[in-house]
Amino acid sequence: MKEDQVRLSDSWKSRLFSEFQQPYMMELKSFLVQEMKSKKCIYPRPDEYFAAFDAIPFEEVKVVILGQDPYHGPHQAHGLCFSVRPSVSIPPSLVNIFKELQSDLDIPNPQHGCLTNWAKQGVLLLNATLTVEARKAGSHQNKGWEIFTDRVISLLNEEREHLVFMLWGSYAQRKGAFINQEKHLVLKAPHPSPFSADRGFFGCAHFSKANVYLKTYGEKEINWTVPDID
Repeated sequence: MKEDQVRLSDSWKSRLFSEFQQPYMMELKSFLVQEMKSKKCIYPRPDEYFAAFDAIPFEEVKVVILGQDPYHGPHQAHGLCFSVRPSVSIPPSLVNIFKELQSDLDIPNPQHGCLTNWAKQGVLLLNATLTVEARKAGSHQNKGWEIFTDRVISLLNEEREHLVFMLWGSYAQRKGAFINQEKHLVLKAPHPSPFSADRGFFGCAHFSKANVYLKTYGEKEINWTVPDID
């Protein structure tokens, strides 16, 4: 894969381009090409695979929220974990995230589920797997994406200081187990899914805790409001 074929912003490409030369990434590319040749519907669109990285330069990341897979329903996924396009119904886990936001910071429930405003402020909304087949949850797991996103987390852990990592659910907590908690704030809670939110996600106050931590180290707080879209 040539450098000019990788749709990735320069601050990330300079750190991650070597990953695209690795055998696992070549195999992943071949897998995706074959899936598309087979006329399978893949989410998100190819130009949105790296949307989380394009939204914010490496040096400006403040908070990392880890998801697992993109949404696999029509028109939902657009490259940011937990986020959906403005015209799409808000998924149950995101409904619960918004409930916690209201409880924690008295932020009114948004009218849509598009989290690009968070991303623009330095929130890396990172799924462990960056693609999925339509209506088949987990269908692109163990194809190579997890190796790539582990490398992303490692770079942030090693090169940056005083980041906030929000690890919701056992999967995210395992994936982020190596994060240096002396350099960064690691916040853990159950997943916001309706199946687990009542077991400790509600009341975790991660959004206010993140802002207190950022302010302590001289960083601008995140405005967690999800503004209306005209």
